[in-house]
Amino acid sequence: MGRLDEKVAIITGAGSGIGRATAKLFAAEGAKVLASDVNADGLKQTADEANAGGNFITQTADAGSEADVAALVDLALSTFGGLDVTYANAGISGGAAGLADTTPDLFMEIMRINALGPFLMAQKASPHMVKAGKGSMVMTASVAGLRSNAGGPAYAASKAGVISLAQTLSYQLYNTGVRVNAICPGLIETGMTKPIFDMAAERDSTHKLGQLNPLRRYGVPEEIAGAALFLASDDSSYVNGQALPVCGGLSAGHPFATPGKA
Repeated sequence: MGRLDEKVAIITGAGSGIGRATAKLFAAEGAKVLASDVNADGLKQTADEANAGGNFITQTADAGSEADVAALVDLALSTFGGLDVTYANAGISGGAAGLADTTPDLFMEIMRINALGPFLMAQKASPHMVKAGKGSMVMTASVAGLRSNAGGPAYAASKAGVISLAQTLSYQLYNTGVRVNAICPGLIETGMTKPIFDMAAERDSTHKLGQLNPLRRYGVPEEIAGAALFLASDDSSYVNGQALPVCGGLSAGHPFATPGKA
């Protein structure tokens, strides 16, 4: 028996990294999965690795587009006959832009994908979950949304928005049986963080990545996927409106590292 047997799940940002690891894990745990991303080639690789047959479908979509998100929900319902789990995971970092270098357009694009995306997924999926009297919505936030020194201003603001969204929606969906939670990853080795890892490799300092957290290492996508599985499953039936850090303990203190020093 899988922990998600017969549950229908939508996962955005599933073409790589955390989304790919989660899509594969959900499928292995018995879920019927609709995996989405803007990258069609990445989605194909995810589907090939999941090897789940007809219980795993893919659809290219822009997570920050209302029409695309509505179409994803409709596709899950028409293909699998229901919707039990959404994981609004798609996100962008916006690079290393600081206060002076972050244009209004860049700020709003980061907000569109990172914060509007989870809102749209919740808005489009919630009526079907409320009608069923149950459901779990999971969103990817970040430790950058909890405290400073873990991301640029636009990225941090967007992830703080996701945390507040999860908290607020848990009460907006009061007494419906639908739960809303956010995951706050620390430094995870993904395509989005590749520039950090590449820079460390050039400086021969990869061994220092993650040294600020008590476990003194960085994380891998599968460790976030495990948290998503917990929040998606009935194991977390009494967990609602929470921001769950998965960061090796970094968010317990957020030590300060002087910019520019390895």
